[in-house]
Amino acid sequence: MNSLRPLTLAVSMALLATPFAAQAENVRIAFIDPLSGPFAPVGQNQLKSFQMIADIANKKKWAGEHTLEVVGFDNKGSPQESLTQLKAVIDQGYRYITQGSGSGAGLALLDQINKHNDRNPGKEIVYLNYAAIDPDMTNSKCSFWHFRFDAHSDMKMEALTTYMAGLKDIKKVYIIGQNYAFGQSVSKSGKAYLKRKRPDIEIVGDDLHPIGQVKDFSPYIAKIKASGADTVITGNWGSDLALLIRAAKDADLKADFYTYYAVTTGVPTAVGAAGEGRVKIVGNWTVNDGLRGRDIVDAFKLKYKDDYYTAQTHSALGMLANAMKAAKSTDPVKVAFALEGAKFQSLNGGVMMQKVDHQLQQSLFIATWSKKDGKSVVYDQENTGYGWKIDKKIDAYVAGQPTSCQMKRPSA
Repeated sequence: MNSLRPLTLAVSMALLATPFAAQAENVRIAFIDPLSGPFAPVGQNQLKSFQMIADIANKKKWAGEHTLEVVGFDNKGSPQESLTQLKAVIDQGYRYITQGSGSGAGLALLDQINKHNDRNPGKEIVYLNYAAIDPDMTNSKCSFWHFRFDAHSDMKMEALTTYMAGLKDIKKVYIIGQNYAFGQSVSKSGKAYLKRKRPDIEIVGDDLHPIGQVKDFSPYIAKIKASGADTVITGNWGSDLALLIRAAKDADLKADFYTYYAVTTGVPTAVGAAGEGRVKIVGNWTVNDGLRGRDIVDAFKLKYKDDYYTAQTHSALGMLANAMKAAKSTDPVKVAFALEGAKFQSLNGGVMMQKVDHQLQQSLFIATWSKKDGKSVVYDQENTGYGWKIDKKIDAYVAGQPTSCQMKRPSA
């Protein structure tokens, strides 16, 4: 009997020495966004972006011995289909989801996740929002289960109009966007912030159009041209922005375009040489800002023959992994508490997940579509020979917005 004791003791000590490894998990994250239809090219790019970052995270052990896996689920750009896919991923045991292409889908998911978590303690879902930027999602509809890694539309408009306010050549502005929560918020904040900062600017048009349904934007461009606008503000993305820009080019519209999403797949090709110096973007990162991410861009191009442009995939998975290490758990409740107030060195510098509303605070920038020169524009997009040249970096506090969030938290 005594001869068994050393072996028993050795086994016990080995188990005690490796508790983390013994509990290592493969954490699956459901990506619920368009993988078919008019916005499929954007969704496919962003799914691959998440998967690239997950590969890096696993190789570098960002989450310790845990691994991250991102799996795509096609919501076809529809709020209703998003809920169908949410049910499917819950049935398959997922505890984390990510979504970003469309605040309509995002709001539907947020509401259903809140209901699910209320009804199913111990089976909670955490929603990592990488690009659905309706301000309400971290204001009146804020939730403990929701974390947004992009700046919301009012934050971006604050940054954009702060920059525009200093340009005296801007006299007449036309606002055009997709007719859903995000497009409506861009219209509302654009008019309000310009009035506050540059009351001399005339708003000469304000159009909302059906999302993903307009095939010919020439009638809208004709209205913009007739208005005498020197500047267009648009929150359009994906094919809706590519077609809008193409129609403007065909009509020889000379107005400057201030966009939120001219980096999205298909738009750079539509912009081409004709948009040099006239298409601008407000965003949270470009590889030409000289901070971080060039290794990721190079690896993504090599693997997928495509451009990596969604920096939020890096901050979302990086902060998730850090939170798992801090919580010493993959349990969504513990991880969510660890995410609150967390800081992280992302591709655009230091960021912080604001505890009061779960809105990431980060620097923003304004950039202009410019010819690749190997200096200020080292990387182009979509092999056009043109990329994004930084005009102005805007500190997080400048774009920061008050919040109406009254968050209810579970017991820790």
